[in-house]
Amino acid sequence: MAASVMHGRRKGQNRATPEMPTEQPGIRMGEGVDLRQVTVLSKGDWERIQSQLHRKQIDEDRVRRKQAEIDEKKKKSKEMVDTWGNTIIGQRHRKLEARTIREQKEEEEKKLIDLEEAQYQAQQRREAIEKAKTQQYYQTDRVKQFHSALQLTEVLKEREAQIELKRLKDKANIGKDNEYLELERREYEQSIKDDQAKAMERIIAAQNTRQFQVAQVHEHLKARDVESREDRKEGEELKKLGIQYHQEKERLENIKKDEKQQLKVDNMKQIRDRDSIRNMQKQQEEDEDEECRIFAAAKRKMMKLRAEKELEIHNEKQKNLDRIRTKLAAQMTQKVSDEDDRIHKAVQEAEEKREKEEAEKEFKMRKAMKESADHRHVQLKEAEDRKKELRRQELETIRIRQAADEIFRRNEEEKRVRKREDNETLKNFHFDQTNDRKGKEISKKQKELALDRANLELIAMEEEQFQEYATKVIDHCEKGGRNVYPLRKAAQTGAGGGVGPKFEGKGGIRPSYMVSDKTGRQMPHYQRDSTEETKDNIYGKAQSKKRLGFVW
Repeated sequence: MAASVMHGRRKGQNRATPEMPTEQPGIRMGEGVDLRQVTVLSKGDWERIQSQLHRKQIDEDRVRRKQAEIDEKKKKSKEMVDTWGNTIIGQRHRKLEARTIREQKEEEEKKLIDLEEAQYQAQQRREAIEKAKTQQYYQTDRVKQFHSALQLTEVLKEREAQIELKRLKDKANIGKDNEYLELERREYEQSIKDDQAKAMERIIAAQNTRQFQVAQVHEHLKARDVESREDRKEGEELKKLGIQYHQEKERLENIKKDEKQQLKVDNMKQIRDRDSIRNMQKQQEEDEDEECRIFAAAKRKMMKLRAEKELEIHNEKQKNLDRIRTKLAAQMTQKVSDEDDRIHKAVQEAEEKREKEEAEKEFKMRKAMKESADHRHVQLKEAEDRKKELRRQELETIRIRQAADEIFRRNEEEKRVRKREDNETLKNFHFDQTNDRKGKEISKKQKELALDRANLELIAMEEEQFQEYATKVIDHCEKGGRNVYPLRKAAQTGAGGGVGPKFEGKGGIRPSYMVSDKTGRQMPHYQRDSTEETKDNIYGKAQSKKRLGFVW
């Protein structure tokens, strides 16, 4: 808007008069502005113009304020309704609160039940662990060896009982041999009588079988005679049928021989016709060879097309000849007197048709030669264009490769820099890793020493438990009158199951020493006088229980 707008004027003063001052306080006019061209608007007009210009924004603000008032009223209404108890929403809230309280109580009860169940499961786990420990303890080699000795003790006790039982049975069986002999004699006599009765029954059964077999032989002979008579009768009938078969076969062979002779004649005639057609084709091919050599580039395609066409023409000619033969044969059977005229006419029609086909073939061949020449020129031009395009692509490829080589050189330089930085980082990492490994080895050695001490304590505790268990079992077996020597032998101190000396520094274990031969047996553990002599030579006359580590 070129004219300046002024506020605070009365309604009706639209233009400035010459008597009006050129400038009012608070208003600056631009240079070169003619006050007579300035339009003065009232406040109402200004507001009306502004409302027209900003109508869309004003309408949006009004709609937004109206929607905010509606949302505020809905919110207040909802808050007011939520506090009512006689509405559906209020009842729903009360039900939800009651449900929440009920679920909380049920959750508390479930927690108590879960706690009781956890305590029960913990008790069950403790019992299972104790049972598993006991079973695992019973599965150790030393306890199993002790139980084997206990089983041997029971076996020895059972063996002694069986020996005593056998002695008592032998004592009770004195004087019963005579009774057994008498009983065996009576059983032998009774078995002889039974065998005689069974032999008599077998003889009677054999006689009955012989009579039945004689009658059966007579019946078989009668049946064989009947069968022989039927075979002779059937043979005579077969002989008559054979004579009839040979007569019918000779008649069929004569018919087939006549058919073969006629077929031979027809084939010879067809071969002569085919040879004449081939000679014609050969002469025609010799005439066309000179022109085909000029167009050597298109020869393969034309020869292929020509061969296909000639095959088609040959097939067509063969069909025409077959139709002519069929037609002539039909005409010969219908009317013998017109044979020469009909054959001449049929041959003339065939010759006219062949000449027409030859003319069409010549026209098509010349057309194909012209198309082949045009196609060759087009192909040469396309080959030249492709060569130029290939040269342009090669130049473009060289340019792209040069740019790629430059990029590759920069990348390789960056890789060398990164590799140098990575090597430095790797060197620092190796130093840190070496220090960590040394610390781990020291920690591992300390843990191994602590584990050895714990193992020694565990071995001592296990030895104490085993000796307590073995003592109770041995005492119980002694009270039961059993031989406890195997138990005492299995319960001797020193774990390991061997017969070697105990290693005091290794928890008192007793190792096994095996012989170095294929038997792999364990060497015995006992001492001779030479052992004491060797100990005196090494340790002197002082009393000592140290061993040299030898077992023999």
